[in-house]
Amino acid sequence: MIEVKNLTKNFGKFKALDDLNLCFTDGKAIALIGPNGCGKTTLIKCILGLNVVEDGDILVEEKSVKDDYRYRNHIGYMPQIGRYPENMTIQQTIKMIRDTRNVPENLLDTELLESFELEKIYLKKMGTLSGGTTQKVSAVLAFMFNPKIIILDEPTAGLDPLASEILKNKIIKEKNKGKLIIITSHLLSELDDMVSEIVFLNEGKVIIQQSVTDLMTERKSEKISESIISILKEMKN
Repeated sequence: MIEVKNLTKNFGKFKALDDLNLCFTDGKAIALIGPNGCGKTTLIKCILGLNVVEDGDILVEEKSVKDDYRYRNHIGYMPQIGRYPENMTIQQTIKMIRDTRNVPENLLDTELLESFELEKIYLKKMGTLSGGTTQKVSAVLAFMFNPKIIILDEPTAGLDPLASEILKNKIIKEKNKGKLIIITSHLLSELDDMVSEIVFLNEGKVIIQQSVTDLMTERKSEKISESIISILKEMKN
């Protein structure tokens, strides 16, 4: 579980997050969406400890992120664009992260590694990989250490249709195990089968936090994308 309490984040005169209050509960796949500059990336960086939390607080598993950095061991993160040492092979990169995380062999989740068949190209250097293959490495690392919380930033960007389907099925499977999964995406059509809850941000504030079922019933729509479009139209009026 993640609780965001009265979180405000300023960058100079720009207020990226404005007294934000949210609760992300286990066993859900939650879509964090909104227009560019709405605060999604800032919020994720605050949760990950990449932005310092000063005004307000974030609790991960009931512990403040201000108190102990080790809460990050409970989180798997897939960035939109993974940055890895270009001269290291896929195998060396995965081993380096494994050694850093120090998770026992029997607790490792290698399902995506096998499904993406990355071992067949283990000796390729990271600097030579396509964007899609780099995304596969990032996805493998996000799930590999069996975290309780998984944060995926535009996870299917650059993936081919088969890899996208493999990743979507993995997300659903881990959600059904009781894990908390947070997904940011501009491709609203891909969210329909994966997510159970929507959080819509705008100008650093929560506009909507609602279950997908309630949102579509209220908006009289059959797809998440239709519901969000109706919200955006209302915001413009």
